[in-house]
Amino acid sequence: MPNPWDIGSARALASLGFKALATTSAGFAWSIGRRDQAVSLDEALAHLQAMSAVIDLPINADFEGGFAIEPEGVAANVARAVKTGIAGLSIEDSTGNAADPLFEFPLAVARIRAARRAIDESGTGVLLTGRSEGFIAGRPDLAETIKRLVAYAEAGADCLYAPGLKSMSDIAAVVAAVAPKPVNVLVHAPFATVAQLADAGVRRISVGGALARVAWTGLLDAAQEIASNGTFSRLGGTRPGTELNAMFRET
Repeated sequence: MPNPWDIGSARALASLGFKALATTSAGFAWSIGRRDQAVSLDEALAHLQAMSAVIDLPINADFEGGFAIEPEGVAANVARAVKTGIAGLSIEDSTGNAADPLFEFPLAVARIRAARRAIDESGTGVLLTGRSEGFIAGRPDLAETIKRLVAYAEAGADCLYAPGLKSMSDIAAVVAAVAPKPVNVLVHAPFATVAQLADAGVRRISVGGALARVAWTGLLDAAQEIASNGTFSRLGGTRPGTELNAMFRET
């Protein structure tokens, strides 16, 4: 389930045969000149609406922390998000405060429960993913992560996700703890293969902002060469315009 950041990247990934896509909050933010976590709720909702309108694949929304702290606010914002045409969304438990990176356990669980209630009341059937961010927010505690994911599953999350897990043993432990509910794994380079993750019981794989970083790396490296050296070697080896035009031809 790769992560496009705009309509063009979404259509490109869809053309490669992927069966589902997921948005990336970081990739979208960079595409409009913002840092990650600096996009407003209204901007995020407009992005989800635009992506859902043109891509005929299920799209899971990176809905950050629900754009609210209190459960009532999360529920209200989720109720708006499910109207955009998305097939799923995730709610994180990170605070954005390095000194206290995760919401307190009772509040974090209540936030997932509120998102569940909002989805159920909408009648949309949108799939809810509960995310515990400890491994990427400065608290890489496997026991705490599993405790949270199990609680999120009990609170109504359909899928569980702990970005930042790097060892197959940790991944297997999470899969076993929340079974039979599915687990999403965030991949990076180097990492296991799709087949190895499937053998470990992983049901969903995403790449977060990695594809967006690949694209930005190519642009910045090529532009830096021009700015610093006055040479253009990095403009070679690209996909031809005819191939891109064919991929984006209206059907």
